[in-house]
Amino acid sequence: MIQMEANISGSSSPIHSKWRKVVYGGMQPGFDDNHTDESFLEEMIMNANVVKRDLLKVVLDAVSISQYLCIVALVVLVWTYTLRNTLNEKYLLLLNVSLLGSGFFILLLTADMISFNLLLNYLLKNTFFITALYMLSPIYHTLTRSISSNSIWALTASLLILHLFLHNYSGSTVKAPGALENPTLTSNISLNASIVASLLISSRLPSRLHVFAIVLFSLQVFLFAPLVTYCVKKRSFKLHICFSLQLLVLTLIFTYQLHKLLFILLLGIFVFVNLVCPYWLIRIQEYKFEINGPWDEAKLCFNITE
Repeated sequence: MIQMEANISGSSSPIHSKWRKVVYGGMQPGFDDNHTDESFLEEMIMNANVVKRDLLKVVLDAVSISQYLCIVALVVLVWTYTLRNTLNEKYLLLLNVSLLGSGFFILLLTADMISFNLLLNYLLKNTFFITALYMLSPIYHTLTRSISSNSIWALTASLLILHLFLHNYSGSTVKAPGALENPTLTSNISLNASIVASLLISSRLPSRLHVFAIVLFSLQVFLFAPLVTYCVKKRSFKLHICFSLQLLVLTLIFTYQLHKLLFILLLGIFVFVNLVCPYWLIRIQEYKFEINGPWDEAKLCFNITE
């Protein structure tokens, strides 16, 4: 609002003072209510909150995305080899046991606030979970018997794309030890999409033991792999980079053995995510244009819940 300030002299015509910006007041005679002068733009600040990013840092931050792409690609490779009868149920069960043991071992080494009671709680929950999954495997085996295989492949691919699109690449699917924030709604939707995709794939396997082994493998990866990678990254960023590079090489090797065209496609995706996208992000920062000034809304400097 504009404060009125008029000094009336003894003459017949009033002399108006210079316009000034105040908090309270009415309309000043001789000036419109929305009047501004040259001093109004003196407090304008351009690009005050724009973060200047470094290309190397953005590339290293993009490693988390490539790491999870490798994890999902390895899951799809295991699905493919199982459907082709290259992996039988015995190898799948051995893979599940090794993944579960190595996951708990990494958590013990990297988690900051994990205790024996918390680890025991995890083990009990996993025991009940595995038992229930084994009992429900006959249902999963015949769940989509009336649906054609082409529909199953298309729906599975769509769910995996939705899973990758909504996944939280900076956090964990489940609440990490010592974390203050719970998983977001989008990450829960992403997790549910991956679980449904796993169940659809398992319904095309030949035996119930195959179904149990492949669903257990998928749920272990989609549930606990983000937790393990989150704890590793929180403990040591160098260890996170080394683990991601090893995972990348392993994924490319298995993809090359499966199909050369898929190898080229996956390699192109990794180059696009880790090199092209960070370069684009740095370049578009030049066109960032942000204006701040006295017209901005006031920000609270205290917690409104207190």
